[in-house]
Amino acid sequence: MSKTPTKYYQLVNNGTSADLYIFGDICAWAWPEYGEQSGVTIVNQLKAMDVDTINVHINSYGGDVAEGLAIYNVLREHKAQIVTICDGFACSAASVVFMAGDRRVMQPASLLMIHNAWTVAMGNAAELRKTADDIETITQASVEAYKKVATISEEEIKALMDAETWILPKDAVAYGFATEIDDDDNDDDEPKQSAFGVIMQKLTAPEAVLETREFNVEVDIDELAEQIAAKMQKAMTPTVSAEAFAEKIYETLTKTTPARPKKTGWAEYFERRTK
Repeated sequence: MSKTPTKYYQLVNNGTSADLYIFGDICAWAWPEYGEQSGVTIVNQLKAMDVDTINVHINSYGGDVAEGLAIYNVLREHKAQIVTICDGFACSAASVVFMAGDRRVMQPASLLMIHNAWTVAMGNAAELRKTADDIETITQASVEAYKKVATISEEEIKALMDAETWILPKDAVAYGFATEIDDDDNDDDEPKQSAFGVIMQKLTAPEAVLETREFNVEVDIDELAEQIAAKMQKAMTPTVSAEAFAEKIYETLTKTTPARPKKTGWAEYFERRTK
């Protein structure tokens, strides 16, 4: 009994909206027996859809750069509002597709990963140098997609790509890659897992803030100054006269120096030999 393979994507038309699920590799060459489809299939169906909203759910390690860029560009050109949602990983080419959203939503437990394009090459020195230059140009296409939404500079984007960076939801929002985090835990009706968190919310609530109070205290400045002067004079008055102090020092210095202990062993032997 043959089992129908699962596609790496699924496109569901709900009338006024459509849900696109990219849960797998973005492929250039399809292997239908393994459930794969080329990105061109997605592109053709998207272009034919007449909907108001397209929700793109992503959980993918990425794949072919060309296929990712094609999906990204078709989504951006579509008249519908595009909502990209990272449901797990949006890595490499899949992170580029994520950038196509008018709204770009990270789930609380999800990650982006961006890096430079890579390839396998062979040939002579000139051919390898050309391949390196070509791969930098290909990488720049992804940089342009990130730049469209990012709040950080191109240099910072490239540094993240050079380091092959995994990006948490809060950082994705901070960098501008995401517009929001889909966090339903903010609902007050939801059960709270952290007692400490509840306590802190109560302590930091506006009604818990201490009121600022004014106190009117009359102070006699002259009396206060006299008290301070008296304290300082008392602290500076010596408890021992200068003459008594000098006598004590002299007595200490003129005490007989204790007799030097008698040498024993090798020390006494060598001292006697030198006399």
